[in-house]
Amino acid sequence: MSTAQERVGVAPSPTVGGAVPGSPASDDARPLLRATTVFVGAGLVMAVLAAVHLTQGTADLGVSDVLRALFRADDGDPASAVLVASRMPRLVAAILVGAALGAAGAALQSIARNPLASPDTLAVNAGGYLAVVAAAVLGISLPFYLSGLLAFAGGLLAAGLVLALAQGGRSGPTRLILAGAATTLALSSATNVLLLVFQQETTGLFAWGSGSVVQSGTRVVTLAAPVIGVGLLCLGLLTRRLDLLALGDDAAQVLGIDVRSTRVLTVGVSVLLAAAAVTVAGPIGFVGLCAPVLARLVAGRVGGMSRHAVLVPLAAVLGVTIVLAADVLLRAVLPGEYGVAVPTGIVTSVFGAVVLVALARRLRDSGAGAGGSAARVRPRSARRAGVVVGLLTVLLGGAFVAAMLLGDRLLLLGDVLHWAEGVAGRQVGFTLDQRMPRVLAALLAGAALGLAGSMVQSACRNPLAEPSLLGVTAGAGLGAVCVIIFVPGVPVWALSAAAGAGAFVAFGAVYALAWRGGLSSDRLVLIGVGMSAGAAALTTLVIVVAEPWNLNLALTWLSGSTYGRTFEHLVPVIVALVVVTPVAVWRRRDMDVLALDEDTPRTLGVPVERTRLVLLGSTVLVTAAAVCAVGVVGFVGLVAPHAARALVGSRNSRVVPVAMLLGAVLVSVADTLGRTVVAPAQIPAGLTTALIGAPYFVWLLWRGRARS
Repeated sequence: MSTAQERVGVAPSPTVGGAVPGSPASDDARPLLRATTVFVGAGLVMAVLAAVHLTQGTADLGVSDVLRALFRADDGDPASAVLVASRMPRLVAAILVGAALGAAGAALQSIARNPLASPDTLAVNAGGYLAVVAAAVLGISLPFYLSGLLAFAGGLLAAGLVLALAQGGRSGPTRLILAGAATTLALSSATNVLLLVFQQETTGLFAWGSGSVVQSGTRVVTLAAPVIGVGLLCLGLLTRRLDLLALGDDAAQVLGIDVRSTRVLTVGVSVLLAAAAVTVAGPIGFVGLCAPVLARLVAGRVGGMSRHAVLVPLAAVLGVTIVLAADVLLRAVLPGEYGVAVPTGIVTSVFGAVVLVALARRLRDSGAGAGGSAARVRPRSARRAGVVVGLLTVLLGGAFVAAMLLGDRLLLLGDVLHWAEGVAGRQVGFTLDQRMPRVLAALLAGAALGLAGSMVQSACRNPLAEPSLLGVTAGAGLGAVCVIIFVPGVPVWALSAAAGAGAFVAFGAVYALAWRGGLSSDRLVLIGVGMSAGAAALTTLVIVVAEPWNLNLALTWLSGSTYGRTFEHLVPVIVALVVVTPVAVWRRRDMDVLALDEDTPRTLGVPVERTRLVLLGSTVLVTAAAVCAVGVVGFVGLVAPHAARALVGSRNSRVVPVAMLLGAVLVSVADTLGRTVVAPAQIPAGLTTALIGAPYFVWLLWRGRARS
């Protein structure tokens, strides 16, 4: 059993056979009977779901109407027309996508020897989605196969990067998830930029980006079926190689298997299947994770099913079952037009988030987090720290001046001075009245996120942790979006309360689920990523159901923007900074000790769990306030503290102020660039920070890979 699989508690990868050749057990028919029973049972469930699926839709068709249309096809019959044009293509799309993603996920988990590998966690879906959106922006109308080839190229590049960062998945589930999350966020940020700037060219791609099996006619599924069929056949031909590869690289080479070519072929075929699924239905989330995990759980309890020749088809069947069940559930809960508008991928993402959390809860404690960076940073002098603070203060002043002068209307420094004296012209006064709250919101929110990142990295003893990777940011965003959409025009305090409630609920759930007689850093991060995915899916559901024609507002908020901010929006973040900053100063020495290991603080008399709870609770408060000020902004809480430690050392008495200054500069510069580069259009600050922060995060993972 591989280390990653053993730590997460998933059934081990298959051996070469279910029994020793020549033994009595090898001739026993019971394993075959049990495997056949499992497949028959799964097939019956799939058949029932398919039958129910055909009866659902906007047209009022009962079981008798569907049966008549199936067995007595009549071009003039409305039931036949609905069945042929809409329901059958949707059913076939669900079957093709589920089989492709399930089989691809099983193969990727075996290649990576990591039970958390999937087209989602390896950023395959995000890479394919970006490629499809980029083609739409360029106005290129590609035929199906060229579109699929483009998605394949994007997914293959993304998966290659993630696997390289995670050492093929052998470095453990946490590094794989973090590498995949960073790459996915970077690619998704680029995609959202295109969706916002080129709204007319990308109409309808937002909902499709969550994965929708809705089809208009049979053309797409007819073209996709041969590709997916060939991909599944190729995986079938590779199953014996995967069985031998599960014994270990050395053993596989001794048995005559070319390990490198096997990995390349398997990853290529898996990405091809995922790209075909993206081309048909968009990136349907977490099916490629859930189906193989369930298949391995079944194989661990039913003898004779551990070989890949059985495991891969079972994952494909379970993938189909998951997609069909999600679509049936969606249309049962949201009947009528909502069943068409709401993407199926939202349901699968929520289910996948639950599976990811369940896997993370089974993760065994592994001591320190992913590399306690604070202990490895070279000591810096107090003089150097003073120089850094001085330079950053000057840089912050420059960022403030640039933010005031630049935007959709360029101003001069004299205009700002006249406005401050109250003698500016009407147009200049109006511009600066709108711009000043935005500039201050970016500065204050950046400082808040830098502070939050410093506290959460010390509390988790993980230099790669940040609020958005722990579910806090997504929870705050869900709460705020619900208020914005369902109660428009509410005062700022109500928005702040909703964001704070969402953040604290998400944090409470993550903390409670991660607690198992103690708090494992790896488990906390993995559960946080799952919580973020679930909250993001629910946020998309709220947007699509309640405001399907106002996606720009929601996209702008979820991407982090200072648009429309007033001085009232600054009050929550100011209050949070006033409350939380003294806590960080008070606990600075405890933060230093917590960043070392688990035993040292206990030896020194530091109440570890209570201190950690205080730090994480303060992080939630300041993060929720930042969300109220600028929306959902990611990676600032990662980049700012890490860069601060590189500049001034690991002592939090120096890291905290430097991280706050760096965060303020980063968000301010990102906001200024977003308001200037494509003026009068605007790029939300959160997208710009993600495009800056994600490569930095990737570099951190690559450096850690080289060190290990």
